[in-house]
Amino acid sequence: MLAAIALLLIATLGYIGLCSAQPFGPCRRCKGFGYIVRQTRTGRLKRGKDCRRCRATGLRLRIGRRLYNAWQRAKADNAR
Repeated sequence: MLAAIALLLIATLGYIGLCSAQPFGPCRRCKGFGYIVRQTRTGRLKRGKDCRRCRATGLRLRIGRRLYNAWQRAKADNAR
């Protein structure tokens, strides 16, 4: 039981560290390419349209960083 709690705590602190060091992660839809890779009928890979989810950058803000930003915004709104 204690080992499971320690493992969960280490994983949580690791994710918090990752979100603070690298707030942007690869886009899940285009896998960080910035565009959707399509396959032709012959099997060749072809560049598709720009990814709308990440606006063709290939990067998305991590969920943990979004939560942190929302918490900071709420804290600043309460201080006013």
